[in-house]
Amino acid sequence: MKIGIVIPHIFMHKDVLPEVIFSPATLALQLAEGLQALGQDVTLFSPGPVETHATNITADLSLFEHELSLRGDRYTDLLKKHPVTFVSLARQVQAELIAKAYALANRGELDIVHIYTNEEDIALPFAQLCNRPVVFTHHDPFNFLIKYKNVFPKYKHLNWVSLSYAQRTGMPKDTNWVANIYHGMDEHALQPVKKPSGDYIAYLGRIIEAKGVHLAIAAVQKYNQTSRKPLALKLAGKHYAGSKDSYWQTRILPSLSDPHIEYVGFIRTDAEKETFLGNAKALLMPSIFNEPFGMVSIEALAAGTPIIGLDSGAIPEIIKNKLTGLLVPKKEADDATVAGLVRAIRSLDAIDRGVCRRDFELRFTTMRMCQDYQGVYEQLTATAS
Repeated sequence: MKIGIVIPHIFMHKDVLPEVIFSPATLALQLAEGLQALGQDVTLFSPGPVETHATNITADLSLFEHELSLRGDRYTDLLKKHPVTFVSLARQVQAELIAKAYALANRGELDIVHIYTNEEDIALPFAQLCNRPVVFTHHDPFNFLIKYKNVFPKYKHLNWVSLSYAQRTGMPKDTNWVANIYHGMDEHALQPVKKPSGDYIAYLGRIIEAKGVHLAIAAVQKYNQTSRKPLALKLAGKHYAGSKDSYWQTRILPSLSDPHIEYVGFIRTDAEKETFLGNAKALLMPSIFNEPFGMVSIEALAAGTPIIGLDSGAIPEIIKNKLTGLLVPKKEADDATVAGLVRAIRSLDAIDRGVCRRDFELRFTTMRMCQDYQGVYEQLTATAS
């Protein structure tokens, strides 16, 4: 098959990716590589050039880059200083990429188009003009942002792939789901640490209120109040100090005066991530919004690290309760939720780290993900022919 994978987000650029957290980029690149390993002909559409063995079609960024040069900014600078300007320019690039993909499909140069990231609201109304099958993957909850939740239900008849069954709750019940495909990752990227220190709990991800980082802090502090052997909580990820989001300044920063609470910064490489997750007693995922998936969860399993997560969103689909981690009921009162997290921390020794790694190998590898998508493409192209 000739498969077009479209990732129109402006972050999909080798000069931007090192500066941002954007897991769909890694997933898309792995999907392209894995499909090629399965014998497929893949064209990857991205705003800027990316490191891939697939054919890489990019947008014309000359005018965008001219605007940046006039301001003396990089892409991420403009996003921080003038987000409306940034988004306006980015959407022009996204529209150009989607038009290129649909045009190639209409000329018979693609058998199927896969719109893979969060800007697909541009692609939705024009999918009817593409004479080859188009399939959509969305990486956020469908009802998370106004710009999405008001338009997606209008296109429920298109071909949709969900990241989890929990993600589907944000769309009408009669949405045309063609598959549910969990994310995967390279089975060699992270390995279990042979002799993990196990003297800390890890949090990895964006440090925002929706991720419930304050609950992780409260849980470890309460655990330490009654434990003879205190645990540290190590926080890793991107925070937004100085932005309109005051969460870091008001809820997190004051807690760092506790010697058992540490912010270790932004982890960039797989080697750093393997060490950070692999030595942790557990990964804590206290998300208070409905996670559509949560890549860090399968990264932890790859490293053989148990997960403690709230029973919301996709987390119960990833954690096998009492086998690869522990599920904690999310209560209305934070104190009740924290008490549940503390009980889970006390029960961690019952979890076998080897079982965590084996479950990853069975359910969450890149090749399993690629085979699942290949099956969807085969199904849709067969129906169209």
